Amino acid sequence: MRLAAAAYPIDPLPDWAAYEAKISAWVADAAGRGAELLVFPEYGAMELAYIDGPEAAGDLELSLSAVSGRMADALALQMRLAARFGVHILTASAPVFNQYDRPVNRAHLIGPGGLIGVQDKQIMTRFEREVWHVRTGGPLQVFETPIGRIGILICYDAEFPLLGRALAEAGVEIILAPSCTDALAGYSRVRVGAMARALENQCVVVHAPTVGAAPWSPAVDENVGAAAIYGPPDLGFPPTGVIAEGAMNAPGWVLAEIDRAAIAKVRAEGAVFNLAHWPESAVRATLGPEIPPDADLP
Repeated sequence: MRLAAAAYPIDPLPDWAAYEAKISAWVADAAGRGAELLVFPEYGAMELAYIDGPEAAGDLELSLSAVSGRMADALALQMRLAARFGVHILTASAPVFNQYDRPVNRAHLIGPGGLIGVQDKQIMTRFEREVWHVRTGGPLQVFETPIGRIGILICYDAEFPLLGRALAEAGVEIILAPSCTDALAGYSRVRVGAMARALENQCVVVHAPTVGAAPWSPAVDENVGAAAIYGPPDLGFPPTGVIAEGAMNAPGWVLAEIDRAAIAKVRAEGAVFNLAHWPESAVRATLGPEIPPDADLP
């Protein structure tokens, strides 16, 4: 299949028509280049706040409500686009007020037939928990789709091995890692985490960041990153683990062809068996008496 990771600029869109035109053009571009799965970044939906005016967009709290209030329309638009072009879309994540008093950071996975499901961010960054007061929502999900078993680790989540491991143990083949980072260090942390998850779990990870400046938004004013698609540096994949990668801070799609059979093959025949040997690491990581060489490890 052909995957597309967005390096997505956040623009001050003056009205809904401008947003619809932008998203439609991005989806049409990727679909026109053969993409079957399109991944937008974390907090890419914050540009919706500007439709309510610069005052709303420029206020942290007001921008949360402004974006959340437009998500139903944004989701409906992207469902129409997914159906029209026959693609799967991971929408740009957004703060969503639902049954909670504070918003969750939520991404929607859409297929040609409609909404497949939602994934909420699991672990909040310091900014989210100390300044923005975004809360953890629903648990990790596994999405069964015609193009593979998919899991989603939103930005900071990709830096935690046990989350990726939980997805891999549930049979996930492709992990989507949308991100929003305001400095090279933050981008690098997510990039290293995404590559590590691909190595540990012998799977493909799609990293889609926000890029460029949005000085009108105190939430996402600076954005640093490069879109990429990673795999395990082993049988059937590039020796660097980098299947495709764009230039730093360059807006646009990064696309790559992957074969689900290649994921199954590297897990069964690779030079190393990171996925299968994980239980041994759990045993060996336990401090204590020496483990006898002939111990029966799980």
